[in-house]
Amino acid sequence: MADETARLLAIKGNLERRSRMLGSIRRFFSDHGFMEVETPVRLPAPALEAHIDAEPSGEFFLRTSPELHMKRLLAAGYENIFQLGPCFRKGERGDRHHPEYTMLEWYRAGTDYLGILDDTKALLAAAGFPDQPWEIIPVADAFRRHAGWDPTQNFDEARFDLDLVDRVEPALPVDRAVVLIDYPIQAGAFARPKPGAEHLAERWELYLGGLEIANAYSELTDPGEQAARFAAAAAAREHMGKPVYPLDEAFMAALRAGLPPCGGIALGVDRLAMALTGAATLDDVMAFRH
Repeated sequence: MADETARLLAIKGNLERRSRMLGSIRRFFSDHGFMEVETPVRLPAPALEAHIDAEPSGEFFLRTSPELHMKRLLAAGYENIFQLGPCFRKGERGDRHHPEYTMLEWYRAGTDYLGILDDTKALLAAAGFPDQPWEIIPVADAFRRHAGWDPTQNFDEARFDLDLVDRVEPALPVDRAVVLIDYPIQAGAFARPKPGAEHLAERWELYLGGLEIANAYSELTDPGEQAARFAAAAAAREHMGKPVYPLDEAFMAALRAGLPPCGGIALGVDRLAMALTGAATLDDVMAFRH
């Protein structure tokens, strides 16, 4: 108990800065006409992605993201929405990963991933980050420069994931905000194809100080393509011996009813607090640890 008390006192300054950051985030969205929403934490059908595992909760699962419910709100006619809240991923624990973490997601109807990028630049300024240059690097360029191949032309999932972590990310500048943009379509998940370059997904990821902070898309609105991607993820999970989650039929019904063109983003709040405070690990910006 004494050790835990000492740790909590040692990180009190970081938690105070985190608290101010959260207040700034909510003010930013309020000032820009967004509605804060709350969606379920326990889900009967978590999003089907090959490499993201949900934590069981009775007969349900703890959410890995509020994305599908938030898109259902967009399909129902909501326009600018955001959510701050807990998410969970099974089996993730380390300096930069926790099984329970705080996610910020926002979605805007009538925009795309570049509009979300403008939002993100403005949000970071409002949240207290010092003004800094932003470098936008196409994924193809980053891989050609640091890994010696172009995954947008000849995709290899295992090689892509390994080289991203081992070669590309360590070579990114740490003195500025870096955006990797235009991913291979096979790494698009919920992103729409780039018009005129359908081998690319309209997706970008943000890095601050070399730390991956956020993942943004021009959201896929085609129900047939989304169903095919879910089926591919289910097959991949079965091949890997992982649980295959049920299809979220309510989300698919909302897609078929009509999801407007929109952009969205998932931003890791705990990692953002790390970047703001200069903390070395998530444990330094989170009061309690599992």
